[in-house]
Order: sequence, then C-alpha cells, then structure tokens
Amino acid sequence: MTSELVSWTSVSPVGELVGDGVTGPRRSAVVVALPTVPLERPNNIYVRLVKPFLDRLLAAVALAVAAVPMLLIAGVVAVTMGRPVLFRQQRIGLDGEPFEVLKFRTMRPDRRSTRLDVIHDRRRTHKSERDPRHTAIGRLLRRYSLDELPQLVNVIRGEMSMVGPRPELESVVEQYPPSLHQRHYVRPGLTGLWQIYARGAGPMHENGRWDLAYVERVSLRTDLRIIARTPTAMLGDNAGS
Repeated sequence: MTSELVSWTSVSPVGELVGDGVTGPRRSAVVVALPTVPLERPNNIYVRLVKPFLDRLLAAVALAVAAVPMLLIAGVVAVTMGRPVLFRQQRIGLDGEPFEVLKFRTMRPDRRSTRLDVIHDRRRTHKSERDPRHTAIGRLLRRYSLDELPQLVNVIRGEMSMVGPRPELESVVEQYPPSLHQRHYVRPGLTGLWQIYARGAGPMHENGRWDLAYVERVSLRTDLRIIARTPTAMLGDNAGS
C-alpha cells in the first residue's frame, strides 16, 4: 500500500516524520503521488479515542495560553476593520460533513466590491500575498497563521483536530478527483504535512497529496512531529504563502 501512495527518496520529509531514521529533509526530493488503490480508513485506538482526547486537551491549554493575545488581536481587528471580529465560513470536515470554521477577519469590509488584479483561483492556489482585499493587519495575521487561532474552538467542539488535512470549501471539494475525498477519513486540522511543507502554496491537486500521505500514516508519533515543526514553518520564509 505504501509504495502505491507515496514514492520518496532517502531524504523525504514524509519519511522523516514517520520515523525512518532520516534527518535533514529537503522538500524538493519528495514525490507524493495520488493513490492508485483505495486507502484503508484509519480506525485504530489512537484515531478513535486517544487523538480526540488529546485534541481537546491541547486545544484547551492553547486557548488558555493564547487568551490574552487573542483578545488583543480581536481588539485590533475591531478598531481597524470594524465588527464582527470573527469570520465564519462553511467548510467540509470528517466524512464530508460541513461545519462552520472560525477565523479572525483579515479582509476589508468592502472586499466584495474590490477589483482583483491578481489571479486567484482557489481550485489551484489557496493564498495570495498580493490579494488587495486584505488589510495590512490582515496580511500580518495570515503570514503567521494568527488568524486561525479561533479554530481552537473548532477543535474543542470536535469539528477539527490539532493535526490533519486543511479544511476546504465545499466548492473546492466538488472539484476533487475521487481519490482526494479520502482526505475526509480524518478530521481536518490546524496544522498538517501540507501546512508545514507547502504552507498552502501551489496547485490544490498537488498539495492534497500531502493530506493523503497523512491519512495513511496518522499516529501519535507523526502528530507530535508535525506539531513540533509547526512553529518553524509559521516563522519561516514561506510563512503565509
């Protein structure tokens, strides 16, 4: 099964995360392919019991630690962009069920009337640094993923996980090839392979392969390693791209 889903060299970041003894990952060396046969739905004790418990525990701790910064961000958003401070949008989660994702607002109140001079097709790319609809504060929040802090509430609700595939719009999911729907075998996450190695850059169909690689390898060890790498990804050169 593994060879049919992912083909990688000895310096593959995926290989390092699942503990094959590899160090010094290089993103350019990995080739992640769509599966040619159906994946098995993860159904072990970790996925069914341990992961949901740890998700809520870590999210509650993170909310307590981030409470003051989140209040400050909410205040800045309210002053610079007005109310509401939260952006709510329907995304697709576990088993293809929709849920309402929470984010701090990053766009101007008149964003719908703003003319876009950049090519921004969400079916191909997920973020654009040149999107004129974002305010200066909004771009800063997106660069370091601070706009996603309210999603800790989604984790506590059981709609998301700390680690998993990126939650997507229904309109984007409708464009998926059949094999990509297997990313919904697990809850979407605040961070994941895609976020730490691609940060939302590049065509959607290419980045979705990272999600499938995660679905096949979901484990406590993989999750801990992804969480450990997330701060570096947030602060790296590709942050917010």
